[in-house]
Amino acid sequence: MGRPTPYVGRFAPTPSGPLHLGSLLAATASWLDARSQGGRWRLRIDDLDAPRLDPRAEAAILRSLEAHGLEWDGAVAHQRNHLERYQAALAALAEDCFGCACTRRQLRPPSRYPGTCRQLGLPLAGNAVRLRVGEDVAVGFADRVQGHWRERLAAAAGDIAIWRRDDLPAYPLAVVVDDAAMGVTDVVRGADLLDNTPRQIHLAQRLGVAPPAYAHVPVVVDAAGRKLSKHNAATAIDDRRAAQNLAAVLDLLGLDAPQADVAELLARALAGWRPEALPQSPTLPGFVALS
Repeated sequence: MGRPTPYVGRFAPTPSGPLHLGSLLAATASWLDARSQGGRWRLRIDDLDAPRLDPRAEAAILRSLEAHGLEWDGAVAHQRNHLERYQAALAALAEDCFGCACTRRQLRPPSRYPGTCRQLGLPLAGNAVRLRVGEDVAVGFADRVQGHWRERLAAAAGDIAIWRRDDLPAYPLAVVVDDAAMGVTDVVRGADLLDNTPRQIHLAQRLGVAPPAYAHVPVVVDAAGRKLSKHNAATAIDDRRAAQNLAAVLDLLGLDAPQADVAELLARALAGWRPEALPQSPTLPGFVALS
């Protein structure tokens, strides 16, 4: 059977700094998956979290993607332009929500919400907002890289935070609403986000929208086993060495990466792209340092 709808993928960086090798790997994997299926590849700037944003970062991200041959389709989308979407989703879910006054410090470690405020009757306004999750709710999905995944949501995560105390949508709600509005059919991203996926699928179901298919690729780690991230001060990629950067991430993805220019590297990678051949692991087996 063919795909019911045309493929639409996306890359959605937060503009808190320039791309590093790990973010380039995620972008490249997402781009390859879309292009290998004749699909569209959209770019969304996830720019709701104002304190984290660097005003220079978006332009740097766009330059890096272009330098590495990762051209996107259509206009760049911005979360900040669509607050009404999130407010509408909150209103649609409000009857099953409750206000939560817990702070992040009180909830550490943030693995499962223990239901502290569930029966307190706190107002939604002025508090964080959580969606009640029934004890019998189980979410299962087939990840194209990591295999079948199933969890009881109440036991694993508890009631889902969907709105922040500072009157902005929480990440799980924002990403579900945005992907649905953009017609995203497939999400290829790092395996560090795998545990978010059952919550996002559940929110999509509660909002009556079809969740995308998922492929969670292993993430790049440094010598200490930490994921490369801006938080860990990962080194920004040098756009002047785009072919070398691209060859490094293709090598990590198990693809042929001879000495070649960016266009030839991407053409070879498209011919060999097989996400199901990637390891079912949260991290890649080695880190390639660029000297």
